[in-house]
Amino acid sequence: MIIDIGMVTHAPPKNREREQMAKQSMLEGVRIVDLTSVVFGPYATQILADLGADVIKIEAPEGDPFRYSGKPAHSRGMSPGFFALNRGKRSVMLDLKREEHQKIMRDLLKSADIFIHNVRLTAIEKLGFGPDSVKAINDDLIYVHCVGFGTGGPYSGLQAYDDVIQAASGTATLTGRADGTGKSRYLPSLVADKVAGLHGAQAVLAAYIHKLRTGESQFVEVPMFESFTQFMLLEHLAGLTFDPPNASACYARQIDPDRQPFPTADGFVSIVPYTPQAWHTVFDVLGEPEFITRSEFETPLLLYRNQAMLYQRTAELTPSRTTAEWTELFNSARIPCMPVRDISDILNDPHLEATGFFERRSHPSEGDYFSMRSPIRYGAYEGGKMRHPPHPGEHSDEFLQTSAPGADHQT
Repeated sequence: MIIDIGMVTHAPPKNREREQMAKQSMLEGVRIVDLTSVVFGPYATQILADLGADVIKIEAPEGDPFRYSGKPAHSRGMSPGFFALNRGKRSVMLDLKREEHQKIMRDLLKSADIFIHNVRLTAIEKLGFGPDSVKAINDDLIYVHCVGFGTGGPYSGLQAYDDVIQAASGTATLTGRADGTGKSRYLPSLVADKVAGLHGAQAVLAAYIHKLRTGESQFVEVPMFESFTQFMLLEHLAGLTFDPPNASACYARQIDPDRQPFPTADGFVSIVPYTPQAWHTVFDVLGEPEFITRSEFETPLLLYRNQAMLYQRTAELTPSRTTAEWTELFNSARIPCMPVRDISDILNDPHLEATGFFERRSHPSEGDYFSMRSPIRYGAYEGGKMRHPPHPGEHSDEFLQTSAPGADHQT
């Protein structure tokens, strides 16, 4: 069923209709066949599963490699990382080199709205699931290809992992600039994968809305390198934005070696004065208001150029009080300030506890675990209980026996 939301206007739903709509998930009835693994693709499809899409995760006989990325509670293949990226999905194990499993895959694609994968194009075409082959199976399907590097450049077709993308984008040089060592290091996060995953979810939703409006399905390519490079260069392209350049690359504030958490009597604290007036307030709170009146800071431009001196003096003064004391004083003065917590303590954060960010759940085989709910709140959609992260091939029998349940499924 194609709904034209571009041309037709509707009267606002009545209260009872609103209540019924709120009980529905926003992507209810949307089926996604998900042949992605590790982080990039699974993060994108989990976002869509959180919105109610029926995500069927296709796994090779050995399973998603991220199943083995950490220590499970009980069962092999149920790592914490896999738990974090695969709730709300059904797992179907298929060996796509086998003809009978290719048939099952074709039947799944016939009933799907979206097909998303991160297999290299040459490999997926050999299996019979390249863009043209899938279009012949279901010409109403949106085909989303998650790649390392975009088509058309010399890196096209190369394998890509987070470290490779951090290196290629220049990101691995930022920590060395910030700490003054010049040593290249990776950020301790799968940040490129996750940023690309956000782009992947956005791309699926945009293509789906386009289809609702026009009836037109399409091929969509989501490249990790380009997605992450754009993300990082929003501030770090800096002076290279102009031709000819008027300054060097990098947002100076972000790579200032003195812009670090400040030491306190019992730990560290983050204090962020973002305007000249805020700096005056900071030194009022620190008890040294005369420091900011020196000639080195008498204009906003001079203050900006000599900001390192402000950071250095702040770091000399903050050890006089505890983290809790500074946090109270600066927030009372309307200066953004938070304690620096160890990441292992984040489960006990009072704000996240109050907002219900961490949900304690009980998995049938793995026992109690914490799940992070979607951070976005919708006024017309409350969300609901999600499926637990699945065991490898947990739902295979549903599809091996019937090939494609819900064959009358429509978009």
